[in-house]
Amino acid sequence: MSLINQFYTLSDGFKLPKLGFGTFNEQFVQYQEKYNEAIECGYRFFDTASLYESERPLGAALKDCGLPREEFIIESKLWYDEMGYDGAKRALERSLKRLGTDYLDLYLIHWPRQTGAFDEDWKELDRQTWRALEEMVEEGTVKHLGTSNFLPHHLEALLPHCNIKPVVNQLELHPGYSQEAAVAYCHEKKIQPIAYCPLARQHPLCIAEDGILAYLAKQYGKSIQQIMLRFLIQKGILPIPGADRKEYMLANMDIFDFDLTAEELSILSCMPQNTWLGEHPDFSIPDRKTNQDDI
Repeated sequence: MSLINQFYTLSDGFKLPKLGFGTFNEQFVQYQEKYNEAIECGYRFFDTASLYESERPLGAALKDCGLPREEFIIESKLWYDEMGYDGAKRALERSLKRLGTDYLDLYLIHWPRQTGAFDEDWKELDRQTWRALEEMVEEGTVKHLGTSNFLPHHLEALLPHCNIKPVVNQLELHPGYSQEAAVAYCHEKKIQPIAYCPLARQHPLCIAEDGILAYLAKQYGKSIQQIMLRFLIQKGILPIPGADRKEYMLANMDIFDFDLTAEELSILSCMPQNTWLGEHPDFSIPDRKTNQDDI
């Protein structure tokens, strides 16, 4: 697979495949066989989180595949109810046990705040959490650090207090919600943007048969989903799509044999921003909790 030789080099020299496998999908999140299939297809970068309930089955698949742990890049995230210095330490312990590994390649703060936009307490909580993550790197239980759902003002509040800078930032990114300002900020700060929900969860406006994505898919002999992934990669963004069938896993990888033109990238970047999935890190604090007893 051409995917094996396609990498982004992060600011600290670490190399990430240009395509990863996301494990947040209510349809298959707890089913180990889906991760077995993804490994068979050639995926080596897996994104999970304590919130997803996918750490344990992913860990079982990694153990059963027979490949050495070093073949894989495993990224997990601690949720907002696990934040703080002590909370982050306990969260990592739980994630390592579920995954059956003694280290993570990437560990991210999943959500920048526990409270609404006009409460300033989140800034100090982020800093305490980050201090714990930096100690994990010093101890060798985590290799690299990052953030998720951090917009420029969240990063601006954190970066001056970092001894180890975040090397990645996950955001909801796809045509129709490309967050141009946030992506430009990440690139400026040499933080690799990672796109979750890169296929917009099949949003009707993205997969419409009379839309620009469908037109480009026909022009290139690709699927709409492949056009969406290619768009992100050409904009320097690393997508992490999930898939519940092997044929889709393979199709998502088949995106390295064509290039969209600069005009087409511009058109897709300027699509109406109306396919947002609805959670904003300042105003939409998700009402979801982790299972902190499940280790």
